[in-house]
Amino acid sequence: MVERRGAPLARDAMAYVLAGGRGSRLWELTDVRAKPAVYFGGKARIIDFALSNALNSGIRRIGVATQYKAHSLIRHLQRGWNFFRPERNESFDILPASQRMEEYGWYSGTADAVYQNLDVIESYAPEFMVILAGDHVYKMDYELMLQQHVDSGADVTVGCLEVPRMDATAFGVMHVDEADRIIAFFEKPADPPGIPAQPELALASMGIYVFRTSFLADLLRRDAANPESKHDFGGDIIPYVVEHGNAVAHRFAASCVRSELEQKAYWRDVGTIDAYWEANIDLTDVIPELDIYDRAWPLWTYSEITPPAKFVHDFEGRRGSAISSLVAGGCIISGSALHRSLIFTGVRAHSYSSISEAVVMPYCEIGRGAQLCKVVVDSHVKIPAGLIVGEDPVADAQRFHRTEQGVVLITQPMIDRLAV
Repeated sequence: MVERRGAPLARDAMAYVLAGGRGSRLWELTDVRAKPAVYFGGKARIIDFALSNALNSGIRRIGVATQYKAHSLIRHLQRGWNFFRPERNESFDILPASQRMEEYGWYSGTADAVYQNLDVIESYAPEFMVILAGDHVYKMDYELMLQQHVDSGADVTVGCLEVPRMDATAFGVMHVDEADRIIAFFEKPADPPGIPAQPELALASMGIYVFRTSFLADLLRRDAANPESKHDFGGDIIPYVVEHGNAVAHRFAASCVRSELEQKAYWRDVGTIDAYWEANIDLTDVIPELDIYDRAWPLWTYSEITPPAKFVHDFEGRRGSAISSLVAGGCIISGSALHRSLIFTGVRAHSYSSISEAVVMPYCEIGRGAQLCKVVVDSHVKIPAGLIVGEDPVADAQRFHRTEQGVVLITQPMIDRLAV
């Protein structure tokens, strides 16, 4: 990884997190919350990764644009991210879509979500803007990307992942020259361009962009005046700079943050139930690919005041136990067996129940004798006594939402329908 050097540029930067998306591929998990507000890792929300990266990078001005079903997200931000102090030249602004301009209401695109708040941004006068997606899981030092932006003289620097070339068909793809200058941009191409000297790989956009604020403001005003534009960074802003300016790719490997236990750069889009389940369950590995215990790069979040997790009863078949599992505070595992599961705050698991390869969100109750395998359970769900999920694929699909890979999503409305 590139070493930091000189005075930090992050102190002159503002991070702007785009957190308004629904994330419909997460099915019912986003019926009541935006994708960035979905729980992750036992205590956190997905958006906490982008916000923690900004804070750990040294950025002290942050704005979060919200839109779709934002109450859960806004409540989390107010509770967990309210420690910024204006007297230290710090700020944290939550920016819901609102009728801030005469002809505008909802944000019509990612670029419009920034444009509508230019007055807020310019009131702080940051020299640089770091535009972030709020729905990915990764650890990254944005200071290193800022340094490359200044050193290269770029108009925009685009964060990019190196991925197998044909895997890039689901991304925006950067076609670059030998110096990583972007010479063309393709949105979800059928035949992605390879990287010079690495033709088997392609550079996929991470939805992370660095601009000088003055340059970005001019771009956004020009784009807002264009009736043909969809007012989107990937669809409009970045292609315009590629054609008319100097756009440079920043490779994630150059600024990803890894502890001694992490062997390779980690980035995940947990935008499907399968991907979400897998990323959470992977945390139960002895040495997981993502180290959330890294104290040098902490994952900041709202931390509820809870008592320690409790395990009770010690009889054959009724033993409170957890193997290869993460259990958050406030949980009571009462004569229940956990295996390779991730249990969020305040879960109650009653006697003789069995929970395996499960992601159980906060304040659920697992009834006596229930058996759950390979499930994602939404928050505040009450699992009836004796319910069995994960043994009969046909029955699971009839009662709940089952993926092609066999992960079963359970929500309270689904449970309520069982009693009808």
